[in-house]
Amino acid sequence: MYSEENLFNWFIRNWSNRPLFRTGLTFSVLIVIHALLLNSEYPGFAPSDWLLVWKNLLLEYAGIGIVALGMMFVIACGAVDLSAGAGAAVVSSVAALLMDTGERGVLRAFGLYGLPAYAASVCAGILFGAMLGQLSGVLVTRGKIPPFIATLGAMMIYRGVTRQLMAGVALDIPRGFRRIALFEISGEAFLPVVYWLILSILFHIILNRTVFGKYVIAAGSSEKAARLAGINVNRVKRRVYALLGVMTAVAALLRVAESGAPNYSDAGSGYATDAIAACVLGGSRLGGGRGYIAGAVMGTLIIAVITQLQGLIGVSPYLDEAFKGIVIIGAVLLQGKGEYAARR
Repeated sequence: MYSEENLFNWFIRNWSNRPLFRTGLTFSVLIVIHALLLNSEYPGFAPSDWLLVWKNLLLEYAGIGIVALGMMFVIACGAVDLSAGAGAAVVSSVAALLMDTGERGVLRAFGLYGLPAYAASVCAGILFGAMLGQLSGVLVTRGKIPPFIATLGAMMIYRGVTRQLMAGVALDIPRGFRRIALFEISGEAFLPVVYWLILSILFHIILNRTVFGKYVIAAGSSEKAARLAGINVNRVKRRVYALLGVMTAVAALLRVAESGAPNYSDAGSGYATDAIAACVLGGSRLGGGRGYIAGAVMGTLIIAVITQLQGLIGVSPYLDEAFKGIVIIGAVLLQGKGEYAARR
């Protein structure tokens, strides 16, 4: 039998040494609080209602979760990208302009309609996203610009370009393209969540079972040691930025398909910060060298639950960003305390 002291020591040891343990426990506690508050706010709240709430949460945050998968690789490599949200906004605008059925439609002018036009728009959007990510990687590796400054500048450029592209433009997104996100299975439209799940499994394999994944962790742990081991660190960094660019493009295309319009009103504001917060809450170390796909997924769901809890307890929506900032700072502080305890 375990004594109370042994259980306490086991808990402290796991909390200090296992980031996924911290994330999983936090997520479990939040689920319980969320369920209790829902039941308190809406008496007679049935399990089917709870499942509906979670379905809507998953659909709402699937795009951010997909971006967080790519962001996790960037953070694990010892970098960061503030331009992910603005990049998604400009990609969604370009893709929408390509497939617009109105007079501004680019593909329409070339006589492309239906499935060929949708396929061309998706391919162009993903390639454009990869190019934007690669550009950030080049600025960081060849331009020797700190990631924070390089991606901050890119974010401002992308926001300006997006707003200029979409100024006074009304687009008509084809109904067929919207089926990418809204196609119903057994009467339910949840394809974005399916995409998120499939990509999470794929990225988990890439991170843990491939040479590239090992290079990412090695480059984030110590660039000098990685270079001495023969790893081309600059190439790895460019590739993780390109990978994040592809994920932002996927999220952008899903946003267009779901809403029928590109995300240009707020120019992707919040995507990058939510993705970074999700990764940090999921145990990724901001200094690099550690990252977890499962942690990024749970971190995204933690952000989703926290956001809804704010509404349930009456916190002003204007404090949403402030609350997320507190969450990021708290998560980093917990990481530091945990690593300090582990060293002791």
